Amino acid sequence: MGIFDGLLGHGSTVDPNDLKRRLDGVLIDGETPQLAFKVIRDFFVFTQSRIILVDIQGLTGSKVDYTSIPYKAITRFSVETAGTFDLDSELKIWVSGSSTPIAKTLKKGTDVRGIQRALATGVLR
Repeated sequence: MGIFDGLLGHGSTVDPNDLKRRLDGVLIDGETPQLAFKVIRDFFVFTQSRIILVDIQGLTGSKVDYTSIPYKAITRFSVETAGTFDLDSELKIWVSGSSTPIAKTLKKGTDVRGIQRALATGVLR
């Protein structure tokens, strides 16, 4: 499997073939996924220079939204863990030039700390 070895997911491993298919034509020359997290059908993909949020939409999953955020554009981020009555966590990423954060809901069981560590590692490089 090579570069896709050890990719982590939401309760299960990210399917390397699905990830490779979804990122075909998205990655630039020399860019490789370093880490990936699966949240239901969506992916958070961390490369050496950016995070790619892959939002799979619709019943068939043929409509996909790719949001690319270079680490250098991230001004801050927050991860709110789930509480006793609120089972979902929330990720917010502020990008320079925008006062409104990109917000993603993370379902119960998502590796919230892993996502936070990956973001901090990318931002602090």
